[in-house]
Amino acid sequence: MGFRDDSFDISFSNSVIEHVGTWENQVAFAREVRRVGRGVWVQTPAWGFPIEPHFLAPFVHWLPPWIRRKVLRYFTPWGLICKPTQERVDEIVREIRLLGHAEMKALFPDCEILVERFLLFPKAYIAVRRQPVTGP
Repeated sequence: MGFRDDSFDISFSNSVIEHVGTWENQVAFAREVRRVGRGVWVQTPAWGFPIEPHFLAPFVHWLPPWIRRKVLRYFTPWGLICKPTQERVDEIVREIRLLGHAEMKALFPDCEILVERFLLFPKAYIAVRRQPVTGP
């Protein structure tokens, strides 16, 4: 981003980091979010939750990409409702990469990682860095 370090009181991102594709892109995204904001709030769906939120289907995100690309199109609510082309399915398989707790900690080492739960499962992770309080 073309902003100076600490340009903003807070860098906010809600369910974006899982859409930037590769781990390398996620590292770059996290670095920039942390660089431009004195405070940070970044939320992402948890890889450990059994329902994949983008496709509204259980367990598909735990499958290898070559199987996931076959399952998404015909065996998920997203695929049945949207009827995506195989090219779109391939694109979205490359685009979406859910994160685990250890990955969030690695991406945001200076942040507290909060865990939003549903029943016993982690539903989402939130990286929080509170900005220092200044003034009266």
